[in-house]
Amino acid sequence: MYRYVFGPVRSRRLGLSLGVNNVPYKTCSYSCIYCQLGRTTNLSVERRCFFDWREIVNDVKKFVQEQRPALDYVTFVPDGEPTLDACIGKEIEALKGELGAGVAVLTNASLLWAPEVAEDLMDADLVSLKVDAVTERLWRLVNRPHPSLVLERVLDGMVDFSRSFRGTIITETMLVRGLNTSREELEAVARFIGQLSPAKAYIAVPVRPPAEPFAEPATEEEVVRAYVTFSQVLGSGRTEMITSQEPPPERAYGDPGTWLLNTVSVHPLRYNYALKVLGSAVKEPERIIEGLVEAGLIAKVDFQGHTYLVRRFAKM
Repeated sequence: MYRYVFGPVRSRRLGLSLGVNNVPYKTCSYSCIYCQLGRTTNLSVERRCFFDWREIVNDVKKFVQEQRPALDYVTFVPDGEPTLDACIGKEIEALKGELGAGVAVLTNASLLWAPEVAEDLMDADLVSLKVDAVTERLWRLVNRPHPSLVLERVLDGMVDFSRSFRGTIITETMLVRGLNTSREELEAVARFIGQLSPAKAYIAVPVRPPAEPFAEPATEEEVVRAYVTFSQVLGSGRTEMITSQEPPPERAYGDPGTWLLNTVSVHPLRYNYALKVLGSAVKEPERIIEGLVEAGLIAKVDFQGHTYLVRRFAKM
């Protein structure tokens, strides 16, 4: 059984990526209205080593040695903000160059203004920065940051980090219908992203059940507006859209029930995808799913015509 890893999952941005869950459930500096994991239950900017960093490293190495997946990246993408882990620098250093895969961090970038946070990420091969809004009103409306955070400091932190980091930087902008999709806001976001010189700027929309029901995916017109605006500001070939589901996992690794539980803890999974993956390992995948539902460990959620499986940590 693996405690700190999930997947691997196939990603358009990262190829085959093994997820590392290095912070407790919903411990984050943001409480984004579109978050696929629901509202943040521990809104915090206090960094600490939540777990023994050696156990995290050993768990990742054990998984790779036993399962031998052809990974592209080992990715810190927990059910919270990965940079709240004060030991993430040690974890990255211990994993880099050891597994035949790159080390990536997907961060909301809200803490990069702190020198110790930026320094902790310097050994990563790839860092993804979240840039949903660059104006105060929309930042607070969409990302719902910790009260102590200051937008100007957050943005300056990203710029300073991008100038020092020697790996690959990408950005992700989540578009919510009727909110951060005006031409003025998109132009401002694109101009700011240009200062970061990312290898690629990704435009996304919520494709899994969001924290708030009003956080609807941007319309087709809004997505096209964003793509055209980003392309004009950043240049041809530097913008890509992620407006549909990622491919389903290729297989279940280890115990099927544990694999499913670990995966949906940080990556809500469509029911039909779960059936397909589990069906390659067991004869009756429905029994595993329904057993976890009856045990109160996962829940079924309907969103945009699909049924998703999500981790159930508290009464819903």
